[in-house]
Amino acid sequence: MRAVILDGYTDEPAGLGVPPYIDVYARYVAGAVWSVKPSAEVIYFTVDRARKEFEVFIKTASKADLVVFIAGVVVPGKYLGGVPITLDELARWPSLLDRPVKVLGGPAARFGFGVEGGRLAKPPEFFESYFDVVARGDVELVVKELLEEDLRPERVDPCRLRRDYREVSEFAVKGARIVTQHPNHSINLIVEIETFRGCPRWVTGGCSFCIEPRYGRVVFRPVKDILREVRALYEHGVRCFRLGRQPDILSYMARGVNDVEFPEPNPEALEKLFYGVRKAAPRLETLHIDNVNPGTIAHHPQKSREALKVIVKYHTPGDVAAMGIESADPYVVKANNLKAYPEESLEAIRIVNEVGAARGWNGLPEILPGINFVMGLKGESSRTFTYNLEFLRTILRKGWLVRRVNIRQVLPLPGTPMWLVGTRIVTKHKRLFKRFKETVRREFDRPMLKRLVPRGTVLRGLYVEAYEGGFSLARQPASYPLLTYVPVKLPLWTKLDVVVVDHGYRSVTALPYPLNANTAPRRLLRYVPGLSEGKIARLLAARPLKSDKELKEIVGAEASKYLGLSGHP
Repeated sequence: MRAVILDGYTDEPAGLGVPPYIDVYARYVAGAVWSVKPSAEVIYFTVDRARKEFEVFIKTASKADLVVFIAGVVVPGKYLGGVPITLDELARWPSLLDRPVKVLGGPAARFGFGVEGGRLAKPPEFFESYFDVVARGDVELVVKELLEEDLRPERVDPCRLRRDYREVSEFAVKGARIVTQHPNHSINLIVEIETFRGCPRWVTGGCSFCIEPRYGRVVFRPVKDILREVRALYEHGVRCFRLGRQPDILSYMARGVNDVEFPEPNPEALEKLFYGVRKAAPRLETLHIDNVNPGTIAHHPQKSREALKVIVKYHTPGDVAAMGIESADPYVVKANNLKAYPEESLEAIRIVNEVGAARGWNGLPEILPGINFVMGLKGESSRTFTYNLEFLRTILRKGWLVRRVNIRQVLPLPGTPMWLVGTRIVTKHKRLFKRFKETVRREFDRPMLKRLVPRGTVLRGLYVEAYEGGFSLARQPASYPLLTYVPVKLPLWTKLDVVVVDHGYRSVTALPYPLNANTAPRRLLRYVPGLSEGKIARLLAARPLKSDKELKEIVGAEASKYLGLSGHP
């Protein structure tokens, strides 16, 4: 028995699977295969590897009994680590495979395929002519049933859904070893860990554009099951974890869930979870979260503080509480049943700053808010953009920190209220959207970035992931890593510390830290603050220097903070 999993990458409100991330789908599917066929050969391809080694992928998949495609970008973004599968590839590649049974799973099969924000998604039925099974339910359960029925698609219920985590928890442990086939394994691979499914706000319908409430009742995953999976992943070499696959980490095991819209956080349950992860993965490199509902904090400020303090106690710095604020226009909030009104969102931002703004050992604050705006929603008008800008200006005036602002256009999906509205508001406000985005980058992002990581800030533990021109692009393994341009080409996957020397809108320029004064080329030395051309000439003439005192005398006090007699390059 041979099964091939093609990971076309996923990006959902709760869950990210674009490298260096791996989401739950491939792991659960692999576990489902091994639960039915323990001796099966399961081969994992990322879509980027399949593109690069296309003949190898087609040859391997053609000899398989089962090929499972995972796909679906529900909240499109820009990615450094990979390019999600395109609609053309998803329609064309299955036709090249005659022998195997072909299954489509992930959000594309369940909710539709999003091409980009501001455009209607392709509904799941679009793919039925390309695949033997379009798993409109949980793909891992569909695959399990397919194997039990000797790969006869007509005997399978493609809409099969899990009601609890009993089967999935076993799949998660058995499928953990698939991570060893990921290209980022043993480097900076970040594994998404599922804690619960469904949005607590399903009781009121949830946000107009979001798929999470469509899962229905919230079902929590037991702590012991999560820890078993973390332990299995750790044993297979994973060192970076994100408890991100839920719409609100503060609602984990919350009191009143499924009865009220904003259940009360349960700090004791979070303590048990985070302490357990630390014990299961004692030498982890990253432990981060993702989503936090600003409405939860606004309705339960004290319990939210306690819960956030638990997270800070056990996580690693540079964490982000991503908040789906979506709009600061109260008319849009009401029309789309959004999570919080602007004054409530500002209070949530203040509380997260109160708990998490202290700088951690890796150079970044412990935990900060991340702001998500969605444009093109019902009720949006020209005043909406003014409300949103004033909201951000208030944050600047208050002196609070925000890690990042994401601005995207709504992607209407079948089954959501926004599907009926479509993209007409996006089209109408196209120019306003572009102007708003440019203004935010100029007036908010850059000043905030200078506040967040002032010049001279040392950032630790970055990995070189790609190149642009003569620069290395490096990031820490994190929920929302800060893109760093290093003005020298270093070997891919080099791990290094850097010191910030300049700021862009969404990224920084930084030098390897410490920069070796005896070997650094003139091109790098020109980036050192306080180092004039005259000082550079004197430094080059005096090399090799033998003492820090001699270095300081030549370059001055300011420049000496960036330089050493050892280090990079």
